[in-house]
Amino acid sequence: MKAVLAEKPSVAREIAMVLGATEKKDGYLTGNGYAVTWAFGHLITLGMPEDYGISACKKQTLPILPDPFKLTIRKVRKDKQLISDPGVSKQLKIIEKLFTSCSSIIVATGSGREGELIFRYIYEYLNCTLPFERLWISSLTEKAIRHGFQNLKPGHLYDGLFHAAQCRNRADWLLDINTTQALTIAADDGLYSLGRVQTPTLALLCKRYREYKEFTSQQYWQIELMHQKDFVEFKSLGVLKFSDKKQAEDFVKLLKRNRITATVTAITSQPITEQAPLLFDLTGLQKEANKRFSFSAERTLDIAQSLYEKRFITFPRTGSQYISEDLWPDIPDLIRILQEWEPYKTAASIIPWGNFNKSIVKDANFTDHHGLLTTEKIPSALTSEEKVIYDLIAFRLFEAVSPPCVKEITEISLQVLHYDFTAKGQKILQTGWRHVNGNFSEGIEEIRQFPELKEGMDLKIKMFTVLEKKTQPPSLYTEGTLLSAMENACKNIEETGQRKYVKNIGIGTPATRASTIETLLDRGYIRRQKKLLIPTDKGLQVYDLVKDKKIADVSMTAEWEQSMEDIENNELGAAEFQKNIENYTMTITEELMQIKIEKTHLPGTVCPKCKSQPLMIDDRVIKCPDTYCNWYQFRNICGTRIETADIERLVKNGRTALIKGMKSRSGKTFNAHIILNEKAESSFEFEQKRR
Repeated sequence: MKAVLAEKPSVAREIAMVLGATEKKDGYLTGNGYAVTWAFGHLITLGMPEDYGISACKKQTLPILPDPFKLTIRKVRKDKQLISDPGVSKQLKIIEKLFTSCSSIIVATGSGREGELIFRYIYEYLNCTLPFERLWISSLTEKAIRHGFQNLKPGHLYDGLFHAAQCRNRADWLLDINTTQALTIAADDGLYSLGRVQTPTLALLCKRYREYKEFTSQQYWQIELMHQKDFVEFKSLGVLKFSDKKQAEDFVKLLKRNRITATVTAITSQPITEQAPLLFDLTGLQKEANKRFSFSAERTLDIAQSLYEKRFITFPRTGSQYISEDLWPDIPDLIRILQEWEPYKTAASIIPWGNFNKSIVKDANFTDHHGLLTTEKIPSALTSEEKVIYDLIAFRLFEAVSPPCVKEITEISLQVLHYDFTAKGQKILQTGWRHVNGNFSEGIEEIRQFPELKEGMDLKIKMFTVLEKKTQPPSLYTEGTLLSAMENACKNIEETGQRKYVKNIGIGTPATRASTIETLLDRGYIRRQKKLLIPTDKGLQVYDLVKDKKIADVSMTAEWEQSMEDIENNELGAAEFQKNIENYTMTITEELMQIKIEKTHLPGTVCPKCKSQPLMIDDRVIKCPDTYCNWYQFRNICGTRIETADIERLVKNGRTALIKGMKSRSGKTFNAHIILNEKAESSFEFEQKRR
């Protein structure tokens, strides 16, 4: 009998069904010569400092450099202690029993670095020596699973993949554990953390936020003219930006008084071809879902994973937008299947059958998996959120195989009293892929038809308008724009060798970027403000401490990814890479422990309880530094953030202004003041009671 190890129970059930392993047992399914079992993600992880006898965060124990690294069963917290997860321990015993009784193993964990690491850590922890083969698939349809089992690969072919994953896992451990403890010691209050991915991501957010806050907007004025010829009206805009409104108004008065005409000095028309978009990779899907539906990156990934496990889409954690040549013949069949479903009939009917755009085919552009596709299984019983994500993937497939959109851009240059004006317009020559969603002007200028004009022609000016404008600061990041910045972080790297690797990787990977954003939120480094991601005082404080250090620079990620690629291709030894990481860990840990983090106080305030201590403030809580007094007030109450001005009112006057939009446990919205009694205990004073 052969043992098959999947990454999670839902995937195991799909594989077992295809293999004919239908007899249910405790922790596995069996039948037809197979025993199909599962993990729950990472059952085995690298041990924590406690596993090396280091129980407290102390300066003298740093840096922690395990030799050798220990593997442990995944832990959960219970009564302020970390213990081995009972469910994991039970499942591990079942896996061990099957590995002992079976003749060989088929690895069916995720086809990529993390999936390989999940299996290899279990294999190593159990001291298993059985031979194993690798299943490499990109969807859970019956066809894909059968094809995968007919083309199993020897396990040793993926040794490089495992060594790369193991090196990254160990390096992240070394850097995260040591820098987090060093910074926490330096702060002497609360939990701080750093990391190879989270710290440069925080730096992106903080740098942009500072640029936004320090930006000084400048007012300026431009003149807009309205022209009419052959009963066709069009506008032109002055190139000159007036810094003084009166100058602009005086110029308009001059034009009106002298009935000045505009002279056409140049006319240019140019066809522009707008190529069809490629398939979604995970990051592209997350950006689009955030832009159009305000989904967080993590939420989009969870929904896509659910669709994958239901066999409606292919593997979602992909970094590719292409498919291989051998998959191209399946595309017409996928579109025919979608065509049978009402929402997609119209879109399928307008794409050019027999002449599909083949730009998504490029074997050289693969990572672990191809771009996101629907499968031959027609979706059913989708939730509203699943329907939204499925629609994005399906319509993107229609767009990707459609012809380009072709438009003609016309630019007219005019001159009025030696001042230059321009008018731009376009007309669509071929709608192409934009016809799929029926929105021909999305992301392009308003369609405008000009009258027949010639160079040297004089045009009357029908209307004059002085437009008041101002320079705009750089936009703050949303989750969608942050994902783009993480993906394209190579733009900040000048060294060509690094750019080559980080071009496709950026900061983090498609599978980890969502969790990186959630980590920054959990650490209190950033917060959500509607669709925006805003650094907190704590996040800005950490950024100021490390912004000039290598750990905050995307170049370190570039170097690591280059090393991962070399290890995977057996061009770099894992031991050499780890030694370099250990050396850097020692350097950065020592630097961080020399830092003294000053506590942030709320100016001009005194603790309302002990009446003696200046209050300390961070993004989550305001509190008295006297541990005997121990007065504190949370800043997030009933889903609403209490701003600094209201905190000051509360402490000084005993009550805040009316805070609107708070939500009760039942989900009802209410407005209230927060007040302090004589014991400095806080409570609500409701709007109705005050009236």
